Amino acid sequence: MVPYILAIDAGTTSSRAIVFDKDTKKIGLGQFEFTQHFPDNSWVEHDANEIWATQQKAITAALKAAKIKATGISAIGITNQRETTIIWDRATGEPIYNAIVWQDRRTSDYCSSLSSENVAMVAEKTGLIVDAYFSASKIRWILRKVEGAAERAARGELCFGTVDSWLIYKLTGGASHITDASNASRTMLYNINNGGWDQELCNLFEVPMAMLPEVVDSSGHLATTDKEIFGAEVPISGIAGDQQAALFGQLCFSIGEAKNTYGTGCFAMSNTGDQIVRSTNKMLSTVAWQMDGKLTYALEGSVYVAGSLVQWLRDGMGFIEQSADVEELALEEGNNGGITIIPALTGLGAPHWDSYARGAIMGITRGTNTSHIAYAALEAIALSTADVLEAMAKDMGEDLKSIKVDGGASANDTMMQIQSDLLGCPVIRPMETESTALGAALLAGLGTGIWSELEELKELAEIDQTFGPADGDFTLLRQQWNKGINSTKGWIEAGADE
Repeated sequence: MVPYILAIDAGTTSSRAIVFDKDTKKIGLGQFEFTQHFPDNSWVEHDANEIWATQQKAITAALKAAKIKATGISAIGITNQRETTIIWDRATGEPIYNAIVWQDRRTSDYCSSLSSENVAMVAEKTGLIVDAYFSASKIRWILRKVEGAAERAARGELCFGTVDSWLIYKLTGGASHITDASNASRTMLYNINNGGWDQELCNLFEVPMAMLPEVVDSSGHLATTDKEIFGAEVPISGIAGDQQAALFGQLCFSIGEAKNTYGTGCFAMSNTGDQIVRSTNKMLSTVAWQMDGKLTYALEGSVYVAGSLVQWLRDGMGFIEQSADVEELALEEGNNGGITIIPALTGLGAPHWDSYARGAIMGITRGTNTSHIAYAALEAIALSTADVLEAMAKDMGEDLKSIKVDGGASANDTMMQIQSDLLGCPVIRPMETESTALGAALLAGLGTGIWSELEELKELAEIDQTFGPADGDFTLLRQQWNKGINSTKGWIEAGADE
């Protein structure tokens, strides 16, 4: 049988499924958006059942487009929005509360209240900065707010999972409650030093260990789909958080190789091999993947708002009909008209880490128009990314030589050129920019023997375009950016958690 791999890509705004062949060519795609819920200021939620329903539709559409049935799939790889927190009833499979999304800031005050000793302990064990971004404080919030949830969780009646765990639970008919090490490392409950859930961390965040999934490798025969649900018994043989999957899909297998993914947010990551690099520049140390029980680590910097800034121009402001239209609008003027956008719509991530920052458009005059705002939005995404990559280069102890890019917005030539100009190094875009889904597929293929080793995967790489830095002085742009960043920090005052 010809091997086909199904990559399930559970994103922040849509559920996607892609069928790849052995040469990693896409032969089928399905994608369906799901509802974004904003029940309060800085709160972001998803309906977990809607995630599952749209993912089922995406899988069906992908198989139909590929003209194959479920029985024709040899392996399934799953990649997902990380940190997003779902808690469900172990017996019924029903969520007890909406999924709290990684962008959600409702637990910022609680995170800020932790002692310096606890913050240091969390950093040492997890490689993370204490922040509402991660899962632990979200779990605590749900268990405290849903009546009886804490007691039920302690009795083992409830399951916690990030979106990978939720989808695997549903795909296997409740038979498997698992996650891989890359996703576990984003919960703030997992000790990256010894590779396991940590009792002291669970005690700090009041999370019963009975509700946590089993941590498994990122590649291998990890679970099997339920025939009644999927239509066939197919091995789930690849699991990775979306950014780790993109690092793998970009074939960054060697120490120092780095990528940046332009999605809802921007996520830069660099492979650090079997060594945990402790950042002095507010980057995160995290697990890249786990194979045969061996952990590979990475440095990461996260920008909360990237594609979602363009989405805001589309949905919130009505400037464009489709996100892809932003480049055409930006090029009508071809410059920012003197304005600077600080995209802190949900606070600032790395390297600033300010939950209380808020977005701003500065330098507006009577001559400012939608084209200037669109161009400044592209610059804002590139500037946010430059801050992260430059901090990461300091941690790695060497200048950035090049950066591999992927994600939907990497198709925007104007923004990729701006990015190269700001970084002063080549920006390399592969032919296949679906690096997240591709990474899940490669992990799944390795897990079932479709490919036997990493070297075999390197032969599959194809470059679409390399953007080289243009001559120019970007000092003023950076000065205005830094001034804007500083002025938006701490914009709202900390208040008590509800």
